[in-house]
Amino acid sequence: MISVTELRNGTKVEMDGGLWECLDYSHLKMGRGGAKVVTKFRNMETGSIVDRTFNSTEKLQDIYVEGKPMQYLYKDGNDYMFMDMETFEQLSLPPLLAGDAAKFMKENMDVEVTMYGDKALKITLPNQVILQIVETDPGVRGDTVSGGTKPAKLESGATVQVPLFVENGTSVKVDTRTGEYLSRA
Repeated sequence: MISVTELRNGTKVEMDGGLWECLDYSHLKMGRGGAKVVTKFRNMETGSIVDRTFNSTEKLQDIYVEGKPMQYLYKDGNDYMFMDMETFEQLSLPPLLAGDAAKFMKENMDVEVTMYGDKALKITLPNQVILQIVETDPGVRGDTVSGGTKPAKLESGATVQVPLFVENGTSVKVDTRTGEYLSRA
C-alpha cells in the first residue's frame, strides 16, 4: 500500500476493481481543512481517463507490472500474434493494446509487452523503426521553395509525410510516437 501523497506520474495502482496509471497529480493545502491530492488516472485496460480527489491520509494498493520482450509474428484476423522471446510461447493480443503505433508494426519486429501477472496491458514499439516506402509520387524539380513534403505509403500500410527527394523503395526512419519521418535509413 502507498499513500496518495507518494503518487507520481507513471505510478500504477489498483483501485475500484481496475488497474490504473497516474497521469497527473497535485497536492493542495486548504486553509483550515486537511490537505487534498487531486489526480488524473488512466485505466490500463480500457484507456478511459478519470479525475479523482483524495484526502492526504488515504492509501492505494500499488501493483507491479513487468515489460516482456516479444516478437510480432503476424496478423491473425483482427488480432496480432506475438512470441515470448524467453519461453517461445505464442500469444494473441487485440490491436487496442498497441493503439496508434500498430500501423508501424511489421513482421519479426521486437516489441515490449507490459504484463500484469498473465494479463497483457500494453504493446510498446521501439521509438524509431525503419520501414520501406512502397508507394509515393515523384518529386517535382524546382518545387522546393520551403522544403515541401509529399505523402508516402510504407510497407506496414501507414502513410507519412516525407521530403520531395525521397523515392519508391527507399528505407526511411519513422518515429512511432508521433508518426513523423526522421531521416533516410
